[in-house]
Amino acid sequence: MSKKALAKYTVRKLNIDKIEQIDALALASGELYSMVVSRFWRTVRKKGIWLSPASMMRWCNSNKLHAHSADAVVQCFFASLKSWSVLKKTNTDAKPPHKRHRYFKVQWKSSAIRVKDGFLMLSNGKGNDPLVISWSWGMPKLVEIGWNGIGYVLRATYLNDPKPIITEGNIVGIDLGEIHIAVAHNGTDCIILNGRKLRSIKQYQNKLKAKISSKIDKKKRGSKRRKRLMRSKNKQLNRIKNQINDISHKQTTKLISVLESKGAKTVVIGDVRDIRQNIDYGKKVNQKLHQWSHGQTRSQITYKAERKGITVVLVNEAYTSQTCPCCGHKHKPQGRNYKCNACGFQYHRDGVGAINIRNKYLGNVIPVVGVMSSPIGIRYKPHNLCSSGIR
Repeated sequence: MSKKALAKYTVRKLNIDKIEQIDALALASGELYSMVVSRFWRTVRKKGIWLSPASMMRWCNSNKLHAHSADAVVQCFFASLKSWSVLKKTNTDAKPPHKRHRYFKVQWKSSAIRVKDGFLMLSNGKGNDPLVISWSWGMPKLVEIGWNGIGYVLRATYLNDPKPIITEGNIVGIDLGEIHIAVAHNGTDCIILNGRKLRSIKQYQNKLKAKISSKIDKKKRGSKRRKRLMRSKNKQLNRIKNQINDISHKQTTKLISVLESKGAKTVVIGDVRDIRQNIDYGKKVNQKLHQWSHGQTRSQITYKAERKGITVVLVNEAYTSQTCPCCGHKHKPQGRNYKCNACGFQYHRDGVGAINIRNKYLGNVIPVVGVMSSPIGIRYKPHNLCSSGIR
C-alpha cells in the first residue's frame, strides 16, 4: 500500500448562508457538468469514441470558475463513470451518469485557496471576485461547497491535521451498552445516548433476514426468482445498514459536542472487546451480544473526540455496573436501575457503570454524596447533521 493511501485526513464542516455569489458559482458548475455529460455521450453515440478526462478538460471550461475548479467538475463525471463500470458487473440495473444538473457542487484545490487575516479566500475565473469567508483554521488542502437540502455546507479537507495541545481539565467516563449506545459521566452530569431506535432496526434486520432467506431456500438454484430475491435481500439489507450507520454517527457526534461544551479534556471508555468470549446466556441474548457494535461506537467516539482535542483512554470495565459508587458494595442489579442492598443508593444502571469507569481511571473511589441529578437523555433525530457548524 502506498504512503498516499495511508495518509490521514480531517474534514471541517461549516454551514454558510445562501448568498448570490455562491448561487452563481453553483449554477456555473451545473452548466459545466451538463455540458460534459451532453458532449461525452453525444461523442459516444455518433462517433463511438470514449473521450479521456484530459480531452474533456480541454473541450469544456467555464469563465466563471477557477481553471482547477472546472477540472474538478470534469473529474467528478469521470469518477461516477468509473464507479458505474465497476458496479454494472454485479448489478445489471446500474445506470451510467447521464442526468444534467442545474446546480452542482464547487471545488477549489490548493492553487485557488488562501487564508489571510482570519479569512478564507477562494479564487474564481479571471475577472471574477474571490469568495471570501470568515475562517478560524489553517490552510486546507481542498475546499468544497455543496447543497445539503437545507443550505450550503463548506467542507475543508486537511491532510495530517495536527492535534491541538491537551491541557488538564474534566475527565469523562463512558460506559458502552447494548440497549443504550453510550452513557457518559463527567463528575456532575450523566448523559445517556438512547439506543432504542438502533435496537429496533437491528431486530427488524434479523426478521427480514429470516423471512427472505426462507423464501430463497424454497427456490431452485440458478432460477430467476431466486436471483430476484437475492437482489432484493441485498438491497434491503444495505438500506438497513446505512440507517444503522446514520444513527451511530449522529448520536456519537452529538455526544462529543455536548462533552466539548462541558469542557471535557479526557474521555475514559470501558473496554468490552473481550465480552463475546466464552459467553452462553441463551439464544436471544447471545444474538444481541454478537450484534452489539461496540467496536464501531468506540472507534467513532475516539476519532471524533481526538478531532476536538480530547484524549481517549481505555480501562477495564469489569464489575463497574455492579459496584456501588457510594459505599463500594458489589451487587448485580436487576433491570435498568441499580439499588444498593447495603446503603440504599439508587441510580441508572449504566450511569453507575460510567461513574465507576471514571473513578477507576482516577485511581480512587470518590463516594457519591447526596442525591444525584437525573440523567440527561439524547434521542436520535433523523434530521440532525453529522457535524455542526456556525451560520
